[in-house]
Amino acid sequence: MAIADEIIREMRVEPGQPANIRGRDAAWRGEQYFAGLEDEELKPLAKQRLDQFVDELFDAQKRLWADDTYSLLLVFQALDAAGKDGTIKHVMTGVNPQGCQVFSFKQPSSEELDHTFLWRYNKGLPERGRIGIFNRSYYEEVLVVRVHPEYLKRQKHPPSAVGPTMWDDRFADINEFERHLDRNGTKILKFFLNVSWEEQRNRFLRRIDNPDKNWKFSAGDIAERQFWNQYMDAFEDALTKTSTPWAPWHVIPADHKWITHALVGGIVVDAIERLNLSYPQATAEQLAGLSAAREQLMAEQRPG
Repeated sequence: MAIADEIIREMRVEPGQPANIRGRDAAWRGEQYFAGLEDEELKPLAKQRLDQFVDELFDAQKRLWADDTYSLLLVFQALDAAGKDGTIKHVMTGVNPQGCQVFSFKQPSSEELDHTFLWRYNKGLPERGRIGIFNRSYYEEVLVVRVHPEYLKRQKHPPSAVGPTMWDDRFADINEFERHLDRNGTKILKFFLNVSWEEQRNRFLRRIDNPDKNWKFSAGDIAERQFWNQYMDAFEDALTKTSTPWAPWHVIPADHKWITHALVGGIVVDAIERLNLSYPQATAEQLAGLSAAREQLMAEQRPG
């Protein structure tokens, strides 16, 4: 069951158009498609759709693996508490672990700082037939580094690389990097989980008030919250300038987690289905070998 094309278009940042993050409703729950339904009715409906997408993704990933031509890279970016981890868990819950890999990129090491800003991400790219997930990614280099330019001092750039065109240069590098991946069979889907200021506050409070969630909270979360507007500006610029036909951004409303999970699941399934993958067909020679193997198995007797 495919997700509606009009919903995908509504989530997608059209290439060449403003991302308009602030103009999008983080609490969107598809009212225009489910008129008159309250949350208690929408939640089980969204869960049902997610379950269907998970089943479809299980089958689609098997075809992706068997075809061994394409790979899929899912990029997740968001502010703290937007639900990246939970979305990855819920959407990928039915996928064979051998066909999926998740990378969470932390502060770069000294070795990584001695290379270009894209170098360390190459090592985490999925092989053909696999789904790769970047829980944060090279986009941190035009987001957190832009909000905190003091991080640039650690990156050892030549003077010519740091100037008024630096961010546009990085956008161009990212677009070319993703174009190269797409040309060579790595299809890219990018998701910005759009949580509102108010909902982020509520989630932080729940982490503080619930002892079982205290471990999720960091004082640094509050410090970063003070840069909300700067992050919104950085996301707006990045998504606007790096949403391309070969690697589109999707702005996913994240205030209602059940909506977030269903939307991401549906978009991922749709992307794989559009590859029109099928299981490889055996050649005449292979079929003859299979027939011979079957006859041997049927005729054999247990040793001893």
